[in-house]
Amino acid sequence: MAQAYDSDVTTDSGDKPQGSGANGRFGRFRRYWAFGDGMWRRGIVTAVLAVAITVVMAFHGAVPNRVGNLGSLLETFLPWLGLGLPVLLAVGLLRRSATALIAVLLPTVVWLHFFGGLLTDKHTGGGDLTVVTHNVNADNPDPARTAQALVGSGADLVALEEIPAGKVAVYESGLKARYPYHARLGTVGLWSRYPLSQVRPVDIRLGWVRALRATAATPHGKVAVYVAHLPSVRVKFNAGFTAGERDRSADALGEAVADEKVPEVILMGDLNGTMNDRALANITSQMRSTQGAAGDGFGFSWPAGFPTARIDQILVRGAEPTDSWVLPATGSDHRPVAAKVALP
Repeated sequence: MAQAYDSDVTTDSGDKPQGSGANGRFGRFRRYWAFGDGMWRRGIVTAVLAVAITVVMAFHGAVPNRVGNLGSLLETFLPWLGLGLPVLLAVGLLRRSATALIAVLLPTVVWLHFFGGLLTDKHTGGGDLTVVTHNVNADNPDPARTAQALVGSGADLVALEEIPAGKVAVYESGLKARYPYHARLGTVGLWSRYPLSQVRPVDIRLGWVRALRATAATPHGKVAVYVAHLPSVRVKFNAGFTAGERDRSADALGEAVADEKVPEVILMGDLNGTMNDRALANITSQMRSTQGAAGDGFGFSWPAGFPTARIDQILVRGAEPTDSWVLPATGSDHRPVAAKVALP
């Protein structure tokens, strides 16, 4: 006679919610999309990163400056976001992910829209005036060699920034053979093959002189020349991108250039900012960058050993850039930048 017994084996249905665990909704989503098979399901993380880079580049102007000047910091190194694109492309190819490869096209198109023009040769030849600007660095160990290199550039006008008082005579001696005319105010100076007049300091709201204005009487007419060294910026852990003083000086310099009566204007100097930086908009909105108009490449000038940003600028108004380039290092922590311009 068969006898029924209660089984001691019990089945634990568990207390986990239905959507959790390896077999839950999240687990299925992760396997299906992030790690699943199929060229459309693989590479979702790579695609998300590509879209994020696209948004940051395309809408960099929307990144606020209220917190640590984050927007200006991003814009200073904006071209370097492109370094992530080959990495994402390689991952997409390795994963054989159509989704990732299509997504990588988005930041590539945006990057080329912003910076692709800098990679083409825009030299047009000719030009009436060759100009050079150089932050010579107050701690330059060999100012005589720096002066010699600047003479060798063949420039008609040479603007210098960060000239220490104790080395003024060295630069004057090294440059006087080619440049019989010069003007120096504070820590900036202008050396010229042509007569200079109407030299005056430019108030950039610092309390001391780091900018000047002069009229150069060139064979092609008078040119108003500005030489400026805007305040330095720093990246600090507790304060972010400290650029407030630079920003105020940039606004003041832009106002001075806007008030200039001479039609042909050349601005040279260490602006401690790139042409992408919104803080320089008061200047860039009314002047053209010679590098953007006539160079080939990014023209990075700082730091001299491995340049990562172009913060030394030559900008013009009422003149046409025909060439732009960067000179070899001279012993300063900046590299000199040069340009040719055609005057009316």
